Amino acid sequence: MEIIHVSAECYPMAKAGGLGDVVGALPKYQNKAGQIAKVVMPMHRTKFLYENKWDVDFKGYLHVAGQYYNFTIIKEATQKLGFDLYLVDINGLLDRDKIYGYDDDSYRYLAFQIAVLNWLSAWEHRPSIIHCHDHHSGLIPFMIKNCFDYRKLQSIPTILTIHNAQYQGWMGWDKSYWIPAYDNWKTGELDWNNTINPLASAIKCAWKVTTVSWSYLNELKYNSNGLEALFEYEKGKCVGILNGIDNDVWNPQTDIYLKTHYGIDDVTEGKAMNKQSLCKQFGLNEQVPLIIFIGRLVGEKAADILPETIKVILHGMKDAVAFLIVGSGDTAVEWQLSTMNNLYPGYYRAVIGYNEALSHEMYAGGDFLLMPSRVEPCGLNQMYAMRYGTVPMVRSTGGLQDTVIDMGDPDGFGIRFNHASIHDIYYSVSRAVEVYKDADHMLSMRKYMMQINHSWDKTVDEYTAVYQSVL
Repeated sequence: MEIIHVSAECYPMAKAGGLGDVVGALPKYQNKAGQIAKVVMPMHRTKFLYENKWDVDFKGYLHVAGQYYNFTIIKEATQKLGFDLYLVDINGLLDRDKIYGYDDDSYRYLAFQIAVLNWLSAWEHRPSIIHCHDHHSGLIPFMIKNCFDYRKLQSIPTILTIHNAQYQGWMGWDKSYWIPAYDNWKTGELDWNNTINPLASAIKCAWKVTTVSWSYLNELKYNSNGLEALFEYEKGKCVGILNGIDNDVWNPQTDIYLKTHYGIDDVTEGKAMNKQSLCKQFGLNEQVPLIIFIGRLVGEKAADILPETIKVILHGMKDAVAFLIVGSGDTAVEWQLSTMNNLYPGYYRAVIGYNEALSHEMYAGGDFLLMPSRVEPCGLNQMYAMRYGTVPMVRSTGGLQDTVIDMGDPDGFGIRFNHASIHDIYYSVSRAVEVYKDADHMLSMRKYMMQINHSWDKTVDEYTAVYQSVL
């Protein structure tokens, strides 16, 4: 079975969130299972691009909106990621520093998808599956099914995985001429609420649709940014598959970013050493529980309530808990969190930006991970935290409620709350402070969660079953 993953992100080439982690791990584990998995993505100008060797695999051309472009497909030369990684280079369109955030993103990503299909059309054989990820590759199922240029690809099953349905890639109908020629009777497969909606189109046209957790699939039927009726209508071909994590990368016994390694048998000592190092680095009191937040500072993650919530907690539980925040996103939230750095010496620090090494150090040195997300399709951070013996403190939504059991329940090891509110977070932090005082309880929770297997191995089997259902 040969699977082609089409994605905007793939760690470590380019990553903005969980999508990059998933596409950087799933193909590796599929190859380990005996399949042939490959990834094709835009050639973003990143550190990984310049530090590795690439071979030219294909040269072609495409037309978008009357514009002619040459494109080049390059391939990472050593398969160091455990799978073949292909990059699409379209001069002036894809060779940019950022993954997203440009005014012409819709145009850029349509050109990327056309280039991918032109490349696949030139193959002497056909892959078994084309696996699309989110709206950035969402027009591929439609184009394979309906565009005259890609009739030879029509027999290839397309799978769509939705990592986040809030972003859908909307385009006005005045842009319809960008798409390669197709039967005008099929425009309904592009349309949702009088706009071209790549995510909606992919849900309609893909042979199967998967989401990254079971609960998220159910949530989409009543909270999917306007697509609720579509998810209800297409529920027969939708499957929830919980993401895994790469146990080779996320392993406190071997993590290349940690100065002190540890496992289940020496978790107390190992975490204490990592916490000491982390607190020294940021001037935090290592004697109190350290609560960490790692993520995008956006409304979905409830980052907008973090500044006021932390102020209320640090006033109400003075000298009882410390916070370390790392992330970037909404500039107003960034500013609020930054201006608090001098208000609570020893008990608060915010670092604006993202640093992969620091995130690993925080999972190892933190006592609790706060995830108050309003929307969390799967969530990987809580699984990373569990692997490192850091207690997840999460809102009951999406994949968070599929992976975290509250410590008040049988076999519980985490803290769950219902609302992204100051009150619920304050109460959860007070529970964290109390359980932190019980060293035996903390140790039992840490050992229990570190033994939970969230590896991709099981997930690969579930994806294989989806593939086989359409072959």
